[in-house]
Amino acid sequence: MQIFSKDKIYNFMGKSLPFIIFSFIMIMASYVMLGTQGLNYGIDFSGGTIVQVKYEGAAPIKKMREQISVDEMFKNATITEFGSPEEVIIRFMSSSESVQEDLGDIIGELLKGTGEFEIRRVDIVGPKVGGELREKGIMAMLVSILAILLYITIRFEWRFAVASILALIHDISIAIGALVLFQIDINLDILAALMTLLGYSLNDTIIVFDRIREEVKKSKSFNLFEIINFSVSKTLSRTLLTSLTTFFVILTLWMFGGEIIHGFGFTLLVGIIVGTYSSIFVASPMLKWLKFSVEDYKSKEAMKEKRRIEKDKMRAQYEKGIV
Repeated sequence: MQIFSKDKIYNFMGKSLPFIIFSFIMIMASYVMLGTQGLNYGIDFSGGTIVQVKYEGAAPIKKMREQISVDEMFKNATITEFGSPEEVIIRFMSSSESVQEDLGDIIGELLKGTGEFEIRRVDIVGPKVGGELREKGIMAMLVSILAILLYITIRFEWRFAVASILALIHDISIAIGALVLFQIDINLDILAALMTLLGYSLNDTIIVFDRIREEVKKSKSFNLFEIINFSVSKTLSRTLLTSLTTFFVILTLWMFGGEIIHGFGFTLLVGIIVGTYSSIFVASPMLKWLKFSVEDYKSKEAMKEKRRIEKDKMRAQYEKGIV
């Protein structure tokens, strides 16, 4: 399906500066919020307990706070709505390591008299396990980025690799900034969303870079921005179709999937929007900043082709018994 004319070339590089300035402001704002507010770790990474309670009517949150606070264990517990006024989440730091009795039963006893309710789930993570999950999650992301850097360096050229990694850092930084801004709990599902975002953003960037590389080989022009504009224009329909179909699927998931995957959907929504424009307006201009030379690349490719031809010629001579 072709949305844009095949013959029209858009001047993306001439309009990239406002996007780059916008991205710089967003990244700086993300790091400032991260430094001042920090990440809001959920129980997966910090340890603690979550109890989900569903009432038949609207949950009496004020009364619930009064009744559970009589127990020293729950003095610092937080009670918040969970998707609807009837359901609430009770969070506190105690875990199974410090409690001998079932926490669901304890909460049930404390909430007697607040209305008809049921304990829907109790999730418990010890602080040691939470710390290990946090460390392994960060390590998984770092290893993924290093593996991506190595792969692109081998497949393309080191400037393409560095530009791709900087674009990934750009996308992840803004996504994390959005998580901090809206105080979304960082749990394993959010980590999964960030890892998914790494793959999605990289795929989009690789397709654009692959077209740029092919065009550098074929084009008679030595102007990098002209080649980038041509390449991005030719992949624009594919980029928008992929991004829009993915966006609408994730939007549906975010709107109707329930509170349990709200954070996962939100992270991917932000990542898809940021990742789509970064592959065009951020990753591609970085090739120029990294001093990528069309002339040098053409020379290297010509030398590779010459060595390949000579190697094939030597092999043919060997097979015929001439060598």
